[in-house]
Amino acid sequence: MHDLTQRQIEILKNLIEDYISTAEPVGSETLEKKYNLSASPATIRNEMVRLTELGYLKKPHTSAGRIPTPAGMKFYVKQLMKEKELSVAEEVALKEKVWDYKGSQRFMKELTKTLADKTKTLAVATTDDGGFYSSGSHYVLDMPEFFDIDITKSLLGIIDEFDYFNNLFATIVGEEDVHILLGDDLGPRLSNCYGFVYTHFEAPNKIKGEIGVLGPTRLNYTSIVPTVRSVRNLIEEIAKNW
Repeated sequence: MHDLTQRQIEILKNLIEDYISTAEPVGSETLEKKYNLSASPATIRNEMVRLTELGYLKKPHTSAGRIPTPAGMKFYVKQLMKEKELSVAEEVALKEKVWDYKGSQRFMKELTKTLADKTKTLAVATTDDGGFYSSGSHYVLDMPEFFDIDITKSLLGIIDEFDYFNNLFATIVGEEDVHILLGDDLGPRLSNCYGFVYTHFEAPNKIKGEIGVLGPTRLNYTSIVPTVRSVRNLIEEIAKNW
């Protein structure tokens, strides 16, 4: 990882958060006008060129602005972003959605749907007994990235493949309670354009597996990461009472 200056970090953080919000390439003038950066557009532009040379940004062919690369997004989620805690009301709402299904075959199906509805993107879950659940594919169709039919086909063509996800989970190591996969982390069929946030859950002698959300690289990680963690905690809490 390169040592970035404070100005470069500030530019990278604001550019990524603007891109997450708008799905549009971000230019130096936009950064100068929208954010309190103590630098001129020319200086910001020079720093963006340097961040591009370092591999954190890239320039789409049809735009003067820039977007983050998977490396830039990884730096953001590991070093810069601040998670938004779920409120008590949000925690209770999640529990109320699935509580009546505890112990039933519909539990994981309803839980996956609840996660998709909460995050407004595609949710997937697997269980150790070979169960596979997905919900929310209609949400990604509204995202600008998926107006490209090839990107959409790659995503929708894989969401029912238990073995793909099972093999993916088996390759991930680390002590994080919530994993964020970007770029090459997702394997050749889902590289470059996608982001995946997931966690492992386990209630001894009851249920174990993985659950998360899959979407474009610019997922709103600040809210999705704590939501996925909360759902994991909810599964384990409810499973204890089965």
